[in-house]
Amino acid sequence: MSKNLDLATLQNAVSGSAAAFRCRRKLQPAGGAGDKVFPPTYAGAVYAVEQRRVPGRAEPVTCVLLDSVQSQANRMEQALQDALDAGTLKLPLIVVDFSKTNLPEPVGRLTSLQLPHRFADAILRDSEHGGKRFRESDAAKGLNAATLLNATPLYELCPTALVFGAWDSTGPKGGLGTKFERAMVSEVVGVGASINESHKNRGIRRDPLEARSSVPLIRNEDKTWTVSTDPKQKGTIRPSEVNHGSVPFDNDNAGVTIDYAEQTTTLSLICFRRLRFPVAKPVPSQIAANTAAQTVLAALGLYAATAAYESGLGLRSRCLLWPEGPMTWELLAKPGEAPEVFSLTSAESLTLLKKAVSAAKAAGVTWREEELVLTPNAELVKLVVLSQEQAKSVSGEAEAE
Repeated sequence: MSKNLDLATLQNAVSGSAAAFRCRRKLQPAGGAGDKVFPPTYAGAVYAVEQRRVPGRAEPVTCVLLDSVQSQANRMEQALQDALDAGTLKLPLIVVDFSKTNLPEPVGRLTSLQLPHRFADAILRDSEHGGKRFRESDAAKGLNAATLLNATPLYELCPTALVFGAWDSTGPKGGLGTKFERAMVSEVVGVGASINESHKNRGIRRDPLEARSSVPLIRNEDKTWTVSTDPKQKGTIRPSEVNHGSVPFDNDNAGVTIDYAEQTTTLSLICFRRLRFPVAKPVPSQIAANTAAQTVLAALGLYAATAAYESGLGLRSRCLLWPEGPMTWELLAKPGEAPEVFSLTSAESLTLLKKAVSAAKAAGVTWREEELVLTPNAELVKLVVLSQEQAKSVSGEAEAE
């Protein structure tokens, strides 16, 4: 039987030696067993297919990836964004506000929950706060010093980066920037896949700003860039070379049939225990402050997962899945012993998160409660304007043909 997960149990799991929370559940196509589903396609125009060992089967089984770790993280972040928009959740958020820019097609507001690289995204890097480039502003000074042993700045401004992972490769240290391990790992796999490769399909990994590869840029000596006014100028680079732009792909596929799908989600408590959260006045101690912040991150991960699960598994067109049973979490606490099983709804996990945040405040670890709003710099706006104009021109030419 499953139990309810309370704050004391979560705190003990984080401060003790428990390895992770795990959730595994079987799924079927919404159309019923045997209905066709369409996996995502990847570079080389192919599905991600491999042979896997499956419990209960003597031989390896053909499996196909239906939703990747990265995609699952995006769905959880969207669930958090939805809760923020609905006013049911308060969470630190970095926002780039394009609403006051004169764009052909409005972009609106982009948040750190919607950007692919979270706090280290190029869109944040190329925005400003207080008249300075974001990473040179007073607001970002802490981020520039964030490490595993000093994760407080990220907790204060972008705690989701500590749950879903990030690499500060666009910061002041470039490729030497700190890497924060992904604590939340989830994927959906189709087991026993039968694949038809006769159908052609195309797709794209979309840049939210729609930066066009044909817009020429000039790389400056200080590693910034400007938009070239002369398309024939020598030495220009593409937006992709400064981390902007979409990545197109195409492939042959016709969907698959599967025996069943399985979603496997793990939330590593070991990963959180590697993080330290120094504070000016730890109350009652620095160890207590570390545990309190780690507990908040664990609660945040559990809430993100449960909220995303309850929003449904409509992965893409013709890939709507339905679970065979309710969602439960197993706590991997002691090797060789059966894990404890917990039930947790999004409402219950939200309450757990709020209690964890309050406990962290009492321990001296707090986060920013209002949005940190940035303004896109002039060159970033130029890039978006020209990209949108070229996209409109290409669309017009296609319609004329």
